[in-house]
Amino acid sequence: MKHAIVFLVLFLLTACGSLKKTQSNNPPDGLKGNLGSTLVDSTSVLEIMNFLASDDLKGRDSGSEGIEKAAEFIEGIFVQNGLKPYFATFKDTLANFQKPAYNIVGVLKGTDKKLQNEYIIIGAHYDHIGVLTAENGDTIANGANDNASGTTTVLELARYFGASKSNKRSLIFALFSAEEKGLIGSNHLAKKLKEEDLNLYLMLNFEMTGVPMIDKDYMMYVTGYGKSNLAEETNKYANKNLVGFLPTAKEFGLFQRSDNYPFHNEFNIPSQTYCTFDFTNFNFYHKVGDELDQMDFEHMSRVINNMIPVLEGFSNSPEQEIKYY
Repeated sequence: MKHAIVFLVLFLLTACGSLKKTQSNNPPDGLKGNLGSTLVDSTSVLEIMNFLASDDLKGRDSGSEGIEKAAEFIEGIFVQNGLKPYFATFKDTLANFQKPAYNIVGVLKGTDKKLQNEYIIIGAHYDHIGVLTAENGDTIANGANDNASGTTTVLELARYFGASKSNKRSLIFALFSAEEKGLIGSNHLAKKLKEEDLNLYLMLNFEMTGVPMIDKDYMMYVTGYGKSNLAEETNKYANKNLVGFLPTAKEFGLFQRSDNYPFHNEFNIPSQTYCTFDFTNFNFYHKVGDELDQMDFEHMSRVINNMIPVLEGFSNSPEQEIKYY
């Protein structure tokens, strides 16, 4: 593995006073919602990533001991930041998967008595593909970009809103298992919430946000770009050209290939994925090289911070502004 490079990065950051280093096999402290600053910096992003993409989790294959550690870690961050379990516990046991596996689902109730009955799901999958055939002596597919990066984005947004309580609508933070097995976790949750007749306004998914796009005048794209006004409204609240159209995403049908899609099918409401993987900027998709030292933590923190006013706008607008065409 690339431990030497990773530890060098951590050492240099520590020397610069920007990181309180944590051991990879222990969840980081200091992520509570009562931090003095509610904005996200690269230090907290790196700390979360350092745990989720560590060798100790053995690639977070669904049903494995490694992903169980990740699930407990996610629960801990939810508790630290004041989220409540959406169900009886944070663990939503998958009924459509052969091994014990869980989505982790927390909720922050909205502050407005009327709007709190409308829900926005902020989600990402936290599983990956586990252990592969050895490549240069490395067998662990750590899944830093896919999708520890998206998971970290969701956890940092949960930290922000847990501290600020600036959401009039209720927010569900959902981390999905078994995405790599065919969107099994998100299919399970979407059907379950539909049976409850949840008043769902939006499903916003984060996938592979660990590295910046190349030669683009926007930071991210959304899958299903032409299906709704999500990109336009995102850019309005971000006050910049944050989201653009990536033709390759349409060409490869990415709208149907991530955890937004089951919610689209069940609820027929805007359900789309934000992503920065553009097929030219990352060479380790589903390979053992998808490791921590490939990630750009400053980029990740910028993505999260740019999404904060967007999600506040979506959460607090008097009317539901995002529509399918």
